[in-house]
Amino acid sequence: MKLASYYVPGLYIEDHSIDVPLDWRGLEPALLALGSTMRRGAMPSPIPGAPESIKLFYRIVCSPEHLDDDLPLLVFFQGGPGGESPRPGSDADPVWLGEAVKHYRVILPDQRGCGRSSRISGRGIARIGRAAAEAGASVSRVQADLLKRMLASSIVRDFEYLRLTQFGGRPWTTLGQSYGGFITLSYLSLFPGAIQQSFVCGGVPHVPGTAAEVYAHTFPRMQAKTEAYYRRYPGDIERVAAVADALEGSTATLPDGSPLTVERLQLLGSDFGMKPSFERMHWLFDHAFEDLDGSSLGAGAPELSEGFLMSVLERTNTCANPLYWTLQEFIYASGTCAPINWAAAAEKAHRHEFDTLARPLLFTGEAAFPWMFEECPELKPFAAAMDELMRDTEFDAVYDPARLAANETPVHAAVYFDDMYVDSGLQLDTLSRVGNAHPWVTNEFEHDGLRAGTSVFQHLYEEARQMGHLAR
Repeated sequence: MKLASYYVPGLYIEDHSIDVPLDWRGLEPALLALGSTMRRGAMPSPIPGAPESIKLFYRIVCSPEHLDDDLPLLVFFQGGPGGESPRPGSDADPVWLGEAVKHYRVILPDQRGCGRSSRISGRGIARIGRAAAEAGASVSRVQADLLKRMLASSIVRDFEYLRLTQFGGRPWTTLGQSYGGFITLSYLSLFPGAIQQSFVCGGVPHVPGTAAEVYAHTFPRMQAKTEAYYRRYPGDIERVAAVADALEGSTATLPDGSPLTVERLQLLGSDFGMKPSFERMHWLFDHAFEDLDGSSLGAGAPELSEGFLMSVLERTNTCANPLYWTLQEFIYASGTCAPINWAAAAEKAHRHEFDTLARPLLFTGEAAFPWMFEECPELKPFAAAMDELMRDTEFDAVYDPARLAANETPVHAAVYFDDMYVDSGLQLDTLSRVGNAHPWVTNEFEHDGLRAGTSVFQHLYEEARQMGHLAR
């Protein structure tokens, strides 16, 4: 369904929405596109309070001069998990888009659970819990089952159904950023003939791999990033320590009423994989104290400024995207697996250098912890489901190593050597076992290289062109 059409400077945009099944188990996009709603295998149990179908929202973007041209299709897979597609012309304007529309008609879908697609929020998950209770079902189990339907296997089937029903089944090019790369490899595993060319930026999962393995590799990177920050701004060692010491003595309260603990302060390091994160952190602590010149440091616990508390809340709050932390560890679950059991927390627990009393204080990166679902208002409604999911051993199969090894679709991947979130060594190991994969290793960019300018997309596109892959 076409909802609207309009122009933003330099771009023509159409807003669309289609219905997709909430639960794809037993259904195939190709058969559903032909009108067959018969499920193979056992009928999955319905989720009390949840609809059978949900909305998938997407935008079609092109340059005005190409409005009537028959351009190839490029679909963008956003990072996350739980991340909506970028909004052209906004503060998060995707700078690569201006280059992409020279060659493609670009599709920007909001993955299920976020943006203008059917969203999963704290209020929504609580409503599902009430419906489960009224039906006499386990609240945590029902909520956990709903969250499982928000992962890559369902996302990929949404996109394949979208391709078949709205774009005539034309093979399309994919561009995956971060978690979008995970979706890309899942798509290549499940529907290899659907994709003509894949571009991946900082998002090749380790296949096979586990959450525990990922955090064993990324915690040392978190430490290295923090140490690099302190080398650039050595005066911040004392300022950060003063804030941490003050919080150890008396927990401050953030503007939403949640506590500011040292653990939450450490979450600020989740920005360290981007540029210019060190500068953002430096200027954040620049106004940390009510006594703003900082001359009273070392003379008792300093009083934290209201502006600092608001900034910390804004940078650690995920009201707009609660699935980011909720699904963070489950993107590594595939098929029958060992319980994830809070992998990041387990890794941090035996790394004493990350202790809240250690100085200089180290910051953590993209890692979720149990206390977040006890203290953060937007995450509290997910707490019971999280406990259930952390014990689960059965998830949808996400990757097919045999199909990936036999892959014929060209995969051009930007691997950022210093990536804090997705270990470059693990990425290269996976790519060595993916057919027709072409890694480009660079230390010029951080994890957000695609958003830093047009050069990453241009490099991948030009490499594919010179190798004759675009002619496919």
